[in-house]
Amino acid sequence: MATTAAGRLLVTDSAVSADLRVVVLAGGLSYERDVSLRSGRRVLDALRAVGVEAELRDADVALLPALAADPPDAVVIALHGATGEDGSLRGVLDLCDIPYVGCDARASRVAWDKPSAKAVLREAGIPTPDWVALPHDRFSELGAVAVLDRIVDRLGLPLMVKPAQGGSGLGGAVVRDAGALPAAMVGCFAYDSTALVERYVPGMDVAVSVVDLGDGPQALPPVEIVPRNGVYDYAARYTAGRTTWHAPARLDPEVAATVAEVALAAHTALGLRDLSRVDVIVDAAGRPHVLEVNVSPGMTETSLLPLAVQAAGLDFGRLLGSLVTRAAARLTTS
Repeated sequence: MATTAAGRLLVTDSAVSADLRVVVLAGGLSYERDVSLRSGRRVLDALRAVGVEAELRDADVALLPALAADPPDAVVIALHGATGEDGSLRGVLDLCDIPYVGCDARASRVAWDKPSAKAVLREAGIPTPDWVALPHDRFSELGAVAVLDRIVDRLGLPLMVKPAQGGSGLGGAVVRDAGALPAAMVGCFAYDSTALVERYVPGMDVAVSVVDLGDGPQALPPVEIVPRNGVYDYAARYTAGRTTWHAPARLDPEVAATVAEVALAAHTALGLRDLSRVDVIVDAAGRPHVLEVNVSPGMTETSLLPLAVQAAGLDFGRLLGSLVTRAAARLTTS
């Protein structure tokens, strides 16, 4: 057994069915294709290491005919970006009666859209930085200068600008001077038609992975993120030497417990299941602020969920095997 940061217990010997045939979906056509392929290969190797028959497939025109001809017992979605996280693919898998690891289509759609997710979190009383979501069309129609002036007046500086839908830090920028805000907006709009501008909260970047192996969602040890340049952007996430991680995070036990509780509350409020990753800033007073929640966390060698699994003393392959076993059972009990 392993103890989480919140003092709860996770069972490492959860049942894994060796009779399962699993399809791991990776690739896709999003900006995060390369990361997705790396995630998929790592998931594939981990499942095979614990005796699960698994194959890797792309989300392309050959996918549905292949699934119809030989339906797998379960699917692991290692797709990042819209294909894996906006709920559309999950909805198609539901139509095909193919179970998958992770939340359903509805919950995925809400979590994928950061302004919508933040609204749910705020309604549930979960702390998240103040924000405004600004579509590109409104930005142009209302006058860029006037809109940006009002944003700075309302939210103050510094600000975080990022795509309303997207991941891996693509299109994101920290704005410390009002003069840099227009360029940050332009960079953001290159990745999405809507920009999320939120108050920047200085503090410790922490990722909390949440898993449910059958006894309800539980928080794995938090992972502290220390990017060399101070910003956890795409290069910092996936380039060796750009970031240092501490698993578990260097938090006081009381703060770590609070962070775990907030992450579990966010996972529950958004209606998620099986696994998620909750990105949090812990300010100087030890207060957590939820930034976003990822329903298809990265699984690469530098990704945060595998680091948390290792810190919890769990075997990555057995955890994945337990999740696919539970997913497969959902079809037989529905």
